Amino acid sequence: MKDYRKIAAALLLLATALPVAASAHPPIAAEAAAANFEQDRADILAMAGNYRVSFNMQESTRWDPDYEILEPKRSGGNEVVRVIEDTGRKIVLQHMLVITGDDDKSFVIKHWRQDWEYEPVKILAYSDRNSWAWEDVPERMRTGRWSQTVYQVDDSPRYAGWGQFETQGGIRRWRSSWTWRPLARRDAVRSPVYDRYLSINRHQPSPDGWIHWQDNIKMGTKDGKLVPIVQEYVLNTYIKYDQYDVKAADDYWAATKEYWAAVRAEWDRVAQAKGGIAIDEKADTGTVISGRLLEMADEVQQKKLTTAKAIAEAKKLIETNTRTL
Repeated sequence: MKDYRKIAAALLLLATALPVAASAHPPIAAEAAAANFEQDRADILAMAGNYRVSFNMQESTRWDPDYEILEPKRSGGNEVVRVIEDTGRKIVLQHMLVITGDDDKSFVIKHWRQDWEYEPVKILAYSDRNSWAWEDVPERMRTGRWSQTVYQVDDSPRYAGWGQFETQGGIRRWRSSWTWRPLARRDAVRSPVYDRYLSINRHQPSPDGWIHWQDNIKMGTKDGKLVPIVQEYVLNTYIKYDQYDVKAADDYWAATKEYWAAVRAEWDRVAQAKGGIAIDEKADTGTVISGRLLEMADEVQQKKLTTAKAIAEAKKLIETNTRTL
């Protein structure tokens, strides 16, 4: 019995000598926030560049015993990320996929956009099917934190969360709050038993580029209540790489950036005027106006449509297809 007591005492002494991990999201002191601000900005800005991207998706644990887990999905491509706005406390990054066909001709697909805002008062968060509403960030959790709002290919909202940069295990990363997200196209087209995700996102710089890791609980409605269906892990890896037609992306953006700036501004105006964004979505395209908004950008680049006419039509489409929340 004495030996057991000695072992227990030794373990207790060892435990008290180890550092105690802080809680995940304690408030940040103003001094610490100021000291880390420039490093935070540098980590966000470092996500811009030319990359080879791999998208790795895997369902792991089923929470619904009747659910059949999908096989892991792997895909990838070449992606250009550009800083299109930087005011100091707000940084906007635009992603563009570059596809090279069998004829060696390249074409560009405008991909997702991420807006980073320092010490946000509110975020435009996914609230239910086809709707995104303004959500206050708790006042005590604003200091030193950044929100990340992700937008779909037509610049309509997709999801938003807030969080902080931290270093754990020698790795610096940004970790989001728990964030509601609509179905990705890859899931939506299958008409699954779940209809949204509850997620935590992490963005981490790496020696070769950066990674975006998602921890997704796929949620569905049963007996009038949202319940977990299956766990999914997504790891998107951005490796620095420029052995493709990077110029195609830059040319696309040079030709269409004025149009897309007006589209972003119109979505922002509607979100303020209507209490958020409410618009119908299709499983295979996103919003019901996504196809036309993207098509007009191509027509602007091809000089089939003037920028002014494209902007006028885009504004009308956004205004008439959104509802007041």
